Amino acid sequence: MTPARGALYIATAGSLALVARSVILGPIPMWVAGVALGGYLALILTGVFILRLGMFVDVLWRGPVDARGVALTFDDGPSPETTPKVLAELDRAGVKATFFVIGRKVKLYPDLVRDIVARGHAVGVHGYDHDRLFSLRTPESIRLDLARAIEVITAASGQAPTLFRPPIGHTSPRIAGALEAFDFTVVGWSVKGLDGLAGARPDRVAARIVPHLRDGAIVLLHDAAENDDFTPASLAALPKILAAMTRKNLVGVRVDAWLDAPDAGSSAPDHDPDVVDGVGPDGGSEAAEGEDHREKQAAEGPERE
Repeated sequence: MTPARGALYIATAGSLALVARSVILGPIPMWVAGVALGGYLALILTGVFILRLGMFVDVLWRGPVDARGVALTFDDGPSPETTPKVLAELDRAGVKATFFVIGRKVKLYPDLVRDIVARGHAVGVHGYDHDRLFSLRTPESIRLDLARAIEVITAASGQAPTLFRPPIGHTSPRIAGALEAFDFTVVGWSVKGLDGLAGARPDRVAARIVPHLRDGAIVLLHDAAENDDFTPASLAALPKILAAMTRKNLVGVRVDAWLDAPDAGSSAPDHDPDVVDGVGPDGGSEAAEGEDHREKQAAEGPERE
């Protein structure tokens, strides 16, 4: 059990105890009820927004203690304009990666998925529609979306996907309930480039990621924009990231290479993605925080993951 899930259970038990106390001894003061409710909702929302906490589902967000290599992951493809360029860069570097694809795009471009698999990369599910309110949908709606995605990916690749990254990285009890119908490993990340922003700059994307390139890292990038309305900054940043991996003697591995490790995603000092040498858990340095904030404000829309 993750610490976040334990905190949720304790908070839930505490809430029920307050309700029981009110029934037996009389209503508690309104301010106490308000503070308790606000704290409980804040805890729930934290679990929804921060995937790596594993509050509702078990999450592979980094490799095991003895992991070797870096797992580059790419979301929101495939796209005939950008995915082939990412594949070409990976081929030149001899790096394998994992692509979390959107089902509706797979239906349009099945040949691209076949090409991804033929080049030795792994393919995972990123939803069928990439619904930004995915975590709020009913469990049945979520199951249907995932089933459609599995169907088109299997038809295109010849392999049933076993990896899943929730759209925009959000989870909820409803997603957890729907996932019981599938044999998925939920995959998060230890560092992200924020390249899903329309106004992202390649040099800033590389600066966020390179300091965190170490054995066991799972890197979140994009091989396509969610709506194919711009070219992700990752395409221009990728050569710098791959060159840094070479300098650090880090191989590129598929996420599923770590699935059999019992401690994958658990805390370990040599893989801790929290602040190291001024670099935060999102991969950005302290010096870059101000500029990152300005980039977010200038972006045309919310981050695409």
